[in-house]
Amino acid sequence: MIKKKRGKRIVSIWFGILIFILSVFAGVTSKLLMQPKWSKNYSVEWSDDLGTKHTDISYGEKESNKFDLYLPKDTGKKSYSLVVYLHAGGFTSGDKKDDEKILSWLTSKGYVAAGINYTLRTDTNNASVLSQSNEIKEAIPKVIDEAKKHGFNIDKMTIAGGSAGHTLAMLYAYRDAARAPVPVVLTFGAVGPSSFYVEDWGIFGLGKNTEESYKAGAGLFSVMSGKKISEQEIKDGSYLEKVKEISATDWVSKNPIPTVVAYGKMDRVQPFEASKRLEAALIENNVDYKYYILPHSGHGLQNDSKISRQWMESVEEYLDKYMPVD
Repeated sequence: MIKKKRGKRIVSIWFGILIFILSVFAGVTSKLLMQPKWSKNYSVEWSDDLGTKHTDISYGEKESNKFDLYLPKDTGKKSYSLVVYLHAGGFTSGDKKDDEKILSWLTSKGYVAAGINYTLRTDTNNASVLSQSNEIKEAIPKVIDEAKKHGFNIDKMTIAGGSAGHTLAMLYAYRDAARAPVPVVLTFGAVGPSSFYVEDWGIFGLGKNTEESYKAGAGLFSVMSGKKISEQEIKDGSYLEKVKEISATDWVSKNPIPTVVAYGKMDRVQPFEASKRLEAALIENNVDYKYYILPHSGHGLQNDSKISRQWMESVEEYLDKYMPVD
């Protein structure tokens, strides 16, 4: 994927396609976070004692348009809060089943929880971050309707995820929440790309002001956005309008939703520099947020257990604050 020429790091135009194959790394986030002993507080094995689980409910016509719904044991309330958690996998792999333990934990706290699959990028389709985010937008009303069908009326929701799922969660929270069936009151997650500015993606050779860099940027961002972006558009900056729909940071001001996020400073999959734009937007728009930097960790947040624990404790704190279970 990456080759050297004349001592400089050169990235092929095909990197825009190959970036999706990084799911091997992108998909490890939630698994690595669940290694320390403290993580057992947020990881529960599913059992019928927790409630009822309904799997592979269709929300669209595509094969992958399915979700799992986790319903808590307590069925006597007038309304419930929903937490949607979207799976990791570099936009090319992963499945809602991968997050069963965190979804079970959320159910054990009294929430209705849901994991949603979306069409993954392959070498035979043109799925993109944009198309995947639109599938999530299509799914949310169906999740809420399905819960109601089983007697669980949803009055508010949180949307969250890891890596690719975190990106999709942020897009729904910041870009689409104004049209959600119920108020979106919180979003949380880790290591999801939040913006697409070539200068932030230098770890892949973008933003170097060379012809090869323009090619790489056009290739990568065309695949991510699902729109044709030319080398000239990368060069003159007009590409930004085409990637806006997948840049969650650019939508924060539209709907300032409380946020809890974590990023590894040594991440070589999701550029850490992009996450700094997210924090700046949260500050500028007076969002109630927590932004954790793990200085020694990469995409798996594996080397800063103490900070990872603080992040998850903040997730629980914000859930209790914005979606209290009576």
